[in-house]
Amino acid sequence: MNGRTLHQLLARLFPLARSITGPGVRETLRQLQAIAPLEIKAVPSGAQVLDWEVPEEWHFRNAWIADNTGKRIIDAANTNLHVVNFSTAVDKHLSLQELKPHLHSLPDRPEAIPYRTSYYERQWAFCLAHQTVLALENGDFGNGPFHVHIDTEHLRGELNWGELVIPGKSSDEILVSTHVCHPSLANDNLSGLVLAAALAAERLQQKNPHTWRFLFVPGTIGAISWLAANQATMPNIVGGLVLTGLGDDSPFTWKDTRQGDAWIDRIVMQVLREQQPGQHSRLPFGPYGYDERQYASPGFKLPVGRLTRAVHGTFPEYHTSDDNLDFVTPECLEESLNLLKSIATLIDTDGFYQNLAPYGEPQLGQRGLYGKIGAQRDPGQMQMAMLWMLNQSDGFNSLLDIAEKSAVNSETLHHAACMLEQHKLLKRT
Repeated sequence: MNGRTLHQLLARLFPLARSITGPGVRETLRQLQAIAPLEIKAVPSGAQVLDWEVPEEWHFRNAWIADNTGKRIIDAANTNLHVVNFSTAVDKHLSLQELKPHLHSLPDRPEAIPYRTSYYERQWAFCLAHQTVLALENGDFGNGPFHVHIDTEHLRGELNWGELVIPGKSSDEILVSTHVCHPSLANDNLSGLVLAAALAAERLQQKNPHTWRFLFVPGTIGAISWLAANQATMPNIVGGLVLTGLGDDSPFTWKDTRQGDAWIDRIVMQVLREQQPGQHSRLPFGPYGYDERQYASPGFKLPVGRLTRAVHGTFPEYHTSDDNLDFVTPECLEESLNLLKSIATLIDTDGFYQNLAPYGEPQLGQRGLYGKIGAQRDPGQMQMAMLWMLNQSDGFNSLLDIAEKSAVNSETLHHAACMLEQHKLLKRT
């Protein structure tokens, strides 16, 4: 997939009314199955999952506010952000004074519609542009009463997530997780969904040294439900990434694992140094954010970090209608996918090597591995890569160790290692 096809997929998913449960999640997962063969899994409403209880399904049909002539002031048919996610049903005529406690807006962004949820407290409310609130207060829509209508149901059903396991040569697993619950928000987190699906499709075409597990889960409760059902899997997970906010043009940001110096921390930071020198950032782990905090809870301590571009809560479009299809671009989606592929490549190629001719430097020239003119000022990156691999391959330094020490691109080091293996100068241990 390229940036254009990723953006087209994102646009198809954009209008679906997703929540933590219900048909919007299932339809999103079904559409992602066209890219990667996800298995849609379920846990019933009311099930106890660790310290939580799985909520009922939320079925949303429509929501609107109309003036006393029946003209609709706001209509969720235009954007599902207009209704607070998980709202209960209501059909009433209210005065403006009675209505105002049920309205959410952003005075500092008067044209934007906020995204709000009420998953675990039964209530109803609307989100709207603050300029519309001001128009209501100014009497531009009459003096009421206002007809408020939300057509929703809370039903016993199930919570769903998508999962794809791609077996590798080893049972050691790489976990890739992304949240599937947000409605019409393009960067947070449709970008994560389409990129995780595209990476899964790419991994299906490879001979993978590691097993890869892809999760498309409703935020918090979905990750907790998966953890509750898969505790036997935990020892196999050697590294993981939570993907979100990867479609805008901000620099890449890696949020550390709970450990801070785990293998996956080093892998991601090495690729960022190679591909985005001076144009990336790193955040320390903290117990707030996305589902990395569930995977890193003290009972599991999984080495899972988070890859993003713009960091949640720090960009003005966050959780508003301005996080739309124009905020993410095909070019940035493609750049993010290429970065993820490079991370996967280093995960695949990292390993330990043993120099089979460790006494002195081997004669590379007679093997056709070194330039014919000696004492060159710059023997070239590939020749330097071979020298670094030979010097450091004592069975205790991995390819990643050598990349960190040498400042030679990890992909070049891998190519050098392959050439040296062919000439029986190195052996992967």
